[in-house]
Amino acid sequence: MPRNLDLTALRSFAAVADAGGVTRAAGFLNLTQSAVSMQIKRLEDSLGLDLLDRSGRGVALTAAGEQLLSYARRMLALNDEAWTRLTCKSFEGEIVLGVPHDVIYPVIPRVLQGFGAAFPRMNVRLVSANTIDLKADFARGAADLILTTEDDADDSGETLAVAPLVWVGAIGGSAWRQRPLRLAFSDSCIFRGIAIGALERAQIPWERAVSAVQIHAVEAVISADLAVAAFLDGAAPATGEALPPGALPPLGLSRIKLYVSSVAPSPPLQALADLIRQGFAAERRWTRAATATAAE
Repeated sequence: MPRNLDLTALRSFAAVADAGGVTRAAGFLNLTQSAVSMQIKRLEDSLGLDLLDRSGRGVALTAAGEQLLSYARRMLALNDEAWTRLTCKSFEGEIVLGVPHDVIYPVIPRVLQGFGAAFPRMNVRLVSANTIDLKADFARGAADLILTTEDDADDSGETLAVAPLVWVGAIGGSAWRQRPLRLAFSDSCIFRGIAIGALERAQIPWERAVSAVQIHAVEAVISADLAVAAFLDGAAPATGEALPPGALPPLGLSRIKLYVSSVAPSPPLQALADLIRQGFAAERRWTRAATATAAE
């Protein structure tokens, strides 16, 4: 049958060890000397061990006491951390996280779940938008941290992964064979310029098939086999599929970057950023792409 250690008694025991005596420990704990002595005696009785060597003038730890002290400090630290996070008002509030729609899955749901467990009083408001709009929000302080998909390798932001861009069309579709090639992109999609540049270098005529603000309109045109578009590898809509290699000019790579506000940083904000870093580091598909790019 499992037995439980009394955290209150452990706190008194650790205080006696740190203070070098019961009297001083009682003063630190704001308890009477007899109360501290009774707690330690109860702890010794529950373990069936002597924890303090009382044979000398002072109080010393026995071998068992030395061993228990290490466990006691770790248990008390974990207890205090949990209590602080669950009750401290400094860990209440809201964090605004901006993420492009094509990098929400599979990482962000796991990140939000882990963050919610660690900071149950914090609310994360998830904003899904394109990179251009998210960077504008971040610049004016409307977002605390954002993820972006960018094609440049400058020093802005922290690169978490490098993902290949692929052409996407309807499942089993033939729109990619048409000329001029019809393209479907939202108005401020950062991949549009990459796709157009690749087509023009290959001298493939093109035309715009849809003018939209929301990605759902783009996905509808693609699923109807009326146009193609560029997506991160693995981020194609459920009604589309990546075109076979060589069907259209290669699009290169896109960097997934993280931007974290330096204004009034807080432990929850840093914890959320760390969870995002860990999540993308574990995403093998994009991590391999990043490793390959670094090797080049």
